[in-house]
Amino acid sequence: MKKYLSAVVAVAAAATIAAPATATATAETTAAATRSTVATTVTAVAPEARTTPVRATPAPSPVRTVRPGERVDAGQGWTVWLTRQGKYWSGPDGFENFRSVVDGNIDRTQPGVSHQSEGGPDGVFHSGLYYGTRAAGRVELTDADGRKTVATLVALPGRSDWGVWYVHTGPSKSGPAVALYDRSGKLLADLPAWDF
Repeated sequence: MKKYLSAVVAVAAAATIAAPATATATAETTAAATRSTVATTVTAVAPEARTTPVRATPAPSPVRTVRPGERVDAGQGWTVWLTRQGKYWSGPDGFENFRSVVDGNIDRTQPGVSHQSEGGPDGVFHSGLYYGTRAAGRVELTDADGRKTVATLVALPGRSDWGVWYVHTGPSKSGPAVALYDRSGKLLADLPAWDF
């Protein structure tokens, strides 16, 4: 009987000793899980705290650069091209026109814009020079009804202080107003509308 009682006491003692070890293991597992959760939370937050702002890339220039003499298809049978001497253009009939930038007819020391137009009952081709600025943003035509049309801009390489604009509009009984703006939207030069 004494042997049996000793065995029971030994088993009980072993259980008592094992219980705290199990409790301790469970506590350590819980603590490790908590640390893991905290570490995960810190990892998720830390990259946001270290993020640096990305600089916005500047908007591309609104002016298309072309080589001297390069023919640009302006649509509907029209072609424009530039040389160091000025603007050339031809229509569906093949007849060529020229507007000089070196003959003294324009003052390239200050912003300005010129306008030529040809057309008929099917529509009008408008083109011209813009000059006196290296920061041209857009040329905009406004018709008698207030409709605005933005032109395409082309220039020679090397940030030239002049270039050419062109655009097509519907038929009209009067010429549109033409305005040259810089890239920030500031008006640099304009021409009033006129009656044909």
